[in-house]
Amino acid sequence: MTKPSTDFAAQLAGYSLTTAEILYRLPDHPSLLQSYIWQEYDLSPVFPKLKQFLAFWTAKLDGPLFKVTVAHSQLIKPKELRMINAEFRWN
Repeated sequence: MTKPSTDFAAQLAGYSLTTAEILYRLPDHPSLLQSYIWQEYDLSPVFPKLKQFLAFWTAKLDGPLFKVTVAHSQLIKPKELRMINAEFRWN
């Protein structure tokens, strides 16, 4: 029997796919904005992984943050997942 992927296990634990568009100022040209896309499975609505990443960004990287836009979607909803008690094998 194969083990489910870690992404699938995270979804079953309540994590949802989270995408953040991070706009930041270029260190050498502060009048210009650059876009960075971050995507990870995270817990909505508190987003601990995203907050950890943004804390790392502000502490270690030179480009100051301008704007962060967050979107998330639960890929597996409770009504879409059913447990079955049968297994069918085809030879």
